[in-house]
Amino acid sequence: MERTSGVVFPMVDGTRSTSALGRAVVADALRAVDPVGARAAEHETNWRHGYLGHFRRLVEAGLFSREAALTIARDGLAALHARMRVVPEEGPELPLDEVFTTAVGQPLDTATVVGTGPAERELSVPYRGQRLRGDDLRRRLDAWVDAGVIEPSCAEAVRTVLANPDWLDLRDQRIVVLGAGAEMGPLPSVLRWGGDVVAVDLPRPDIWRRLLRTTHRYAGRLHLPVPPGTADDDPALAAGAGADLLHRLPQAAEWLRGLDGRLVLGNYVYADGATNVRVAMAVDALTRHLQQHREDVALAFLATPTDVFAVPGDAVRHAERGYAQRGLARRSLRVLSGGRLLHRNYPPGADPGINDSLVPQQGPNYALAKRLQRWRATVARDAGSTVSFTVAPPTRTRSVLRNRALAAAYAGAHRFGIEVFEPATSNTLMAALLVHALRTGGGPAQEHPWQDEAYRAAHGGLWRVPYAPRSALGLAVLLGVGARG
Repeated sequence: MERTSGVVFPMVDGTRSTSALGRAVVADALRAVDPVGARAAEHETNWRHGYLGHFRRLVEAGLFSREAALTIARDGLAALHARMRVVPEEGPELPLDEVFTTAVGQPLDTATVVGTGPAERELSVPYRGQRLRGDDLRRRLDAWVDAGVIEPSCAEAVRTVLANPDWLDLRDQRIVVLGAGAEMGPLPSVLRWGGDVVAVDLPRPDIWRRLLRTTHRYAGRLHLPVPPGTADDDPALAAGAGADLLHRLPQAAEWLRGLDGRLVLGNYVYADGATNVRVAMAVDALTRHLQQHREDVALAFLATPTDVFAVPGDAVRHAERGYAQRGLARRSLRVLSGGRLLHRNYPPGADPGINDSLVPQQGPNYALAKRLQRWRATVARDAGSTVSFTVAPPTRTRSVLRNRALAAAYAGAHRFGIEVFEPATSNTLMAALLVHALRTGGGPAQEHPWQDEAYRAAHGGLWRVPYAPRSALGLAVLLGVGARG
């Protein structure tokens, strides 16, 4: 059997079972707050399809109190760190938390590339073939709020950045973009504004060639991890740059520890399937390590809108108004389907409501990878760290479009009041919200972690549509297939 190296799942009954890990972690996260929910997770026999309710229960159980939510987050993270393992390139398997005792290998140097474009000091957002700025952007924000596409706090945050253009000058920060080649990351915007980006991605020349072209176009500076002695021309940099978080985490950690300036550790990594959990755990181990060795680390996360969130009563009332105004065709469809289709998004008067937008096609590994990021954001914020956490809108990224069902659902989503964004719009909007978080210390203090998660959310409409998203998913797929055909 081929030896798997790097951050790995634990061995259970002779296999590295992702389902066994998911069940155990969710159960451990719930145990102190909701022991009945913990037992239900432990006894789930079909985790691949049955995980949805258990991930919802993690949110519901946390609503009892602030301490309940913090306990779930702390215990979930502790369960992951206790179970996940690391297999060095040489030597025996170790607990993940011992990864930084293993050999660093060849240290990395830093190459810096300086862009040649002018620094932009006015926020502008690309949208449907235009670049919106000033009053045009304000009107678009108002339209999104009216349509229920973003939360009012999101629009207000962007308006505040518009009113403070000097905030875009991020030269006082080092924006570390883990997953620098990701479509949703802030790298293009930070470089456009003349800031400093510390780029971390795999040693794949195609990724670095693209990043170097972007850097040359704009005004910022790109800091890359390279082997010692790497020449400073683009072909050599593209061929040599890269840091592998999954397999050479100590090497990347040592490099980041030694960088000057305040670090903003931005988590934009993604991988398919079970590897997504492995990479997410590598990043979480790196996050804890840097927090232990530096006092100046801020954190940044983008949450997926296809998850379970507690949402404000205002979002519930918006959805209820839409449900009351639904037409005869949709009323009839609900009746004919025996209530399976197009059922209401929330019980009347819920405050907060529970928005369950988990998509079965994305699977339990994706849900766990995203949930552990939410847990880390909650724990770090409670400890006093500056945290930028934003629910990003549904976006036509390459990873989404590779999934036929999701691609079709996105194509039909507008029929139900969901706006699906293009990557350039999403990543610019999210970069503006990152600026807001950094310039306001993470935003206002909230009483409960669910309110921190709901603040500045740009969910694309999922929180405010009349129908529970999964009850409309099949119809959206059918309508999307027709539209794409």
